[in-house]
Amino acid sequence: MPETVRLDETAVGERLSRLDRLLEQIESAPGPMTGAAIEAVQTLTEVYGEALARVLDQADAGLADRMAGDELIGHLLVLHGIHPEPPERRAARAVDALRPAVRERGGDVELAGVAEGVAQVRLAAKGCGSSSAALEEAVREAVLAMAPELSGVEREPGGDGRRSAFVPLEALTLRTASVGERA
Repeated sequence: MPETVRLDETAVGERLSRLDRLLEQIESAPGPMTGAAIEAVQTLTEVYGEALARVLDQADAGLADRMAGDELIGHLLVLHGIHPEPPERRAARAVDALRPAVRERGGDVELAGVAEGVAQVRLAAKGCGSSSAALEEAVREAVLAMAPELSGVEREPGGDGRRSAFVPLEALTLRTASVGERA
C-alpha cells in the first residue's frame, strides 16, 4: 500500500483558502446550477460530519482528546457541533496558553467566564495603549481560534491592572479631623 502524504499546517491553510474562494465563486455564479452546487456541498458536509461523529462515538477518551486537540479536527468538530469540550473550557485553555507570554511582559490574563456566547477576560497590561490593544487582539484571536462558535471576546471592565488614584473624600476629612483633635 502506498504511503499517504499528509498535509502540513501551511498546506491545510492553503486548501482552506482555496475552498473559500471556490465557494464564493459558486455562490456568485448565475444560473440554476448554483443552488444545486451549494446543496451538494452542504449535503456532503453533513455526511462527513456524521462520519466524524461516528468516529468520535467509537473513540476511547485518549483518542477523543487527541482529536479535539488537533487544530483542524477540532475545528471540524466545532463546525458539526460535536466537539467534546465545551467552549468555556477551550477558551480557558487558550487563555492559559497565553498567560506565560503575557506575564513575561509584566501583565496577566485570565478568563472571567463566558456568558451569552461572549468570553469575558481580565487583562492587566503594562505599557502604552497600543501595546495593550495588541495584547487584547492576541487574546481575542487565540480564544476565537480555540472556540470559534463564540461570538466575541470582551475585556472585563476594570481589568487593566491599574489601581485607582481616587481617594474618597471621607478618608481625607476623617484624617484631617483626627489630626486636628491631637492638637
